[in-house]
Amino acid sequence: MSSLIWFGNNLRIRDNLSLHKACKHEKVVGVFCFDPRWYQTGDFGFVKTGKFRAKFLWQTVKELKTNLKALNIPLLVFHEMPEAVLPDLIAEYAISTVYMQQEWTRDEREVLQTVKSKVNASVRFEADYDQFLFHPEDLPYPSLETLPNVFTAFRKKCEKYSLVRPALPIPKPKHRENLRDTDKDMPTLTELGIPEFNTDTRSAFPFSGGENQAKKRLDHYFWETQKLAYYKRTRNGMVGTDYSSKFSAWLANGAISPRTIYWEIQRFEKEIRKNQDTYWLIFELIWRDYFKYISLKYQDRIFSLDGILQKKYPWKRDEQVKNDWIQGTTPMPFVNANMIELADTGWMSNRGRQNVASYWAKELEQDWRIGAAYFESMLIDYDVHSNWGNWMYNSGVGNDPRDRRFNITRQAEMYDPKGTFQKLWLQQPLF
Repeated sequence: MSSLIWFGNNLRIRDNLSLHKACKHEKVVGVFCFDPRWYQTGDFGFVKTGKFRAKFLWQTVKELKTNLKALNIPLLVFHEMPEAVLPDLIAEYAISTVYMQQEWTRDEREVLQTVKSKVNASVRFEADYDQFLFHPEDLPYPSLETLPNVFTAFRKKCEKYSLVRPALPIPKPKHRENLRDTDKDMPTLTELGIPEFNTDTRSAFPFSGGENQAKKRLDHYFWETQKLAYYKRTRNGMVGTDYSSKFSAWLANGAISPRTIYWEIQRFEKEIRKNQDTYWLIFELIWRDYFKYISLKYQDRIFSLDGILQKKYPWKRDEQVKNDWIQGTTPMPFVNANMIELADTGWMSNRGRQNVASYWAKELEQDWRIGAAYFESMLIDYDVHSNWGNWMYNSGVGNDPRDRRFNITRQAEMYDPKGTFQKLWLQQPLF
């Protein structure tokens, strides 16, 4: 019998449960669709996937194709909607089972239902929750409804009662006859409508997409420089490549799994050093998990104006205010520098994201979903759960029990005391 792996945000061969299961079949084929809807304008007037993430994703898929070829598994790549491609492939290859990563947000649900409606009912779709650090079956909660709305309670209970599952190895190569020539199946960036561009030399994220690139970054940050041993102390930095791990973009599209990172931290703690800094990267992986579970619990409420708290504010929509925020021409230089960095590179530091979100929602009192949608378009490391969860958190309609408001001037004094970051971005681009 033949199996098909429908790749989504699990673009790797190491620690990939769908791939692991599919390889138990005699014949295996992979498929990935660059869905044209990703490049259309969304509800708030922004292209859903801007050029930075689009290029990073293209690089990731290209590298996945190469890595799968080494396993004698073909990856068929299309610039079409999945529902226009998968039914024919399932029939052509006599597919009995489609393996995939489980997704639950609106767009992904609708696509899956459409695909299922167009194939024979005998075809089995097996979807796994493979994007978590703590698997849903291993949570210390009887149901999603009992999941706490405060992160600290979630973290402490999971740390005490939940175990991280082992990372799966790379499967053994299939027989050579399983492979067909698919080199011509990869669309170019131009065919996807993505313009060629150079990476800004000031970027704190000058990295390329792909599983091999994620491994290269992990080796650099953990073993070559041992920056992990200082992570907590430097993670609020704003200039340079090594103030934080920068794993988020590869995690977002599944080029690396959180389990892989977790177990590498464990090895680092045994062989090099164990301290608060090494723990803090695990802390951040749990924070990432938490927003995925909040999204799983509340479903489409994470996209609603009143958020998961159903809390009403007198939100505004001012086009000039929006343009000033996006273009970095507000009265706040610290906000401006961060927004220009985002526009020029597709990246912004964690500290910057919190400040510009707080300024947009709490100071300007603008509809927070506009800010979230702009981030969705621009960020290399956009993750639907983390992005919308963090925006709710910073806007007072999510999981922050204190409903904090950032003092932007004070934040700039604390995290950019010499104005180095602001000087870097409040000048002409350097190429």
